[in-house]
Amino acid sequence: MKRINQLSQCAVLLAWAFSPATLSAQQTAPVTITVLERGSGKPIPCRVHLKDAAGKPVRAPDLPFFRDHFVCPGNVRLELPLGNYTCEIERGPEYSLATGALQIRERTESEWGFQLHRLANLAGEGWWSGELHVHRPVQDIELLMAAEDLHVAPVITWWNNRNLWATNRPPEKLRVGFGENRFYEVMGGEDEREGGALLYFNLKQPLPITPAQREYPSPMQFLAQARKHAGVWVDIEKPFWWDVPTWLASGQADSIGLANNHMCRDQMYVSEAWGKPRDAQRLPPPRGNGLWTQEIYYHILNCGLRIPPSAGSASGVLPNPVGYNRVYVYLGKKLDYGKWWEGLRAGRSFVSNGPLLRCRANGQLPGSVFSARKGKEIKIEIKAALTTRDPISWLEIVKNGRIEHRIPFEEWKRTGKLGHLKFNESGWFLVRAIADTPNTFRFASTAPFYVEIGDSKRRVSRTSAQFFLDWVRERKQRVKLDDPSQRAEVLVHHEKAEAFWADLVSKANAD
Repeated sequence: MKRINQLSQCAVLLAWAFSPATLSAQQTAPVTITVLERGSGKPIPCRVHLKDAAGKPVRAPDLPFFRDHFVCPGNVRLELPLGNYTCEIERGPEYSLATGALQIRERTESEWGFQLHRLANLAGEGWWSGELHVHRPVQDIELLMAAEDLHVAPVITWWNNRNLWATNRPPEKLRVGFGENRFYEVMGGEDEREGGALLYFNLKQPLPITPAQREYPSPMQFLAQARKHAGVWVDIEKPFWWDVPTWLASGQADSIGLANNHMCRDQMYVSEAWGKPRDAQRLPPPRGNGLWTQEIYYHILNCGLRIPPSAGSASGVLPNPVGYNRVYVYLGKKLDYGKWWEGLRAGRSFVSNGPLLRCRANGQLPGSVFSARKGKEIKIEIKAALTTRDPISWLEIVKNGRIEHRIPFEEWKRTGKLGHLKFNESGWFLVRAIADTPNTFRFASTAPFYVEIGDSKRRVSRTSAQFFLDWVRERKQRVKLDDPSQRAEVLVHHEKAEAFWADLVSKANAD
């Protein structure tokens, strides 16, 4: 007997009778789950969170599974023990969420049909999604990307003492395009040790980090090696890692993880692990770590450093789906892999793990620079489009590290406008929206817009420069190496950074 029940865009109501307590847990029934795109009626790749009555995730044979979910091409056949189940189905933030309670009573075959509908089409608007921290198997990546509607995803295949290519020959093509507009590459790497983690992309072979110890040699040694290769991209994986001031001072990093893997779909990692800890009384959990991440990023911008925000989920290591944290880059109608990275470097982007926040200022994209002669005032009008499945109370304009305007969500809905900013001196601003989710830090943030007025093209805050100077001095004291020559070799990089930040403090042109 076959039963089919089409689902609404946001909820699934499946009327199955409860299993009698006397039924054996070994009794099973065949179940086919089909997920269709509303409108086209075609099967659509998606992510499935299917759990039994005890909350244990259900695996699907021969499909990629991680922690609490599997992905499928739009249909899957399962043999399930009789009992009660819950189900959530997603396809990234641009699609609706389907949920339901499933109760299997009989050992007869059943088919259950789900529908997802598109809430927004960012690629159609010129915004192309990607993420920079994927630890999943290369053979699964195409279905994983399709299931999350993700367009760019370099895969990390070497990481400290783990190197997939130590026993496997790399493919001739390190970069793969599939479907109409999806790309991944297979030589991504991560150097994660005492000072934190740097991510490497677009290399042709791994860096020789396998023998590295926790503190020696310095990550700067491998960073210098990577920079010898044209086209390499270096991402600071989180802003609060201890070596961040040293990496920033080198000028060798290309992006920094504003939406990072401490932010998970169903939880928040509330500490900074082995990074620089925040004041937890001032910034309490669960949001505290996310706000601390943003505060540090604002200090970076206040120092006149223009480094775009990035995003990464660490799926395969931490409990996230691929693409949970993602960065959207504006390219227009066509996705080109090389131009995606160029757009990210230019900051024509926003990061998100939920809300989809597309902003323009005076009609210009994030990353734009507004210029004027000394003594002139710049007036900027900001407009936004926002799509969200989560409740949001406010949209916020952050100017030079402080909230300048907080616009109620309902007020923004009436006009689509966020108001005006005025600048009489150089600075920067961005727009963010933080969702009202109780268990994690779910948000969106544009990359910065910049303002240059007069000869002082960049605003440099003495407070922010001192923040990093104090930080690098604290980091120096944490270097624990018994070998004097090794200690001296590592410290030289922190000492160069200390000189950089001390010089920036002396040259600061703002408080």
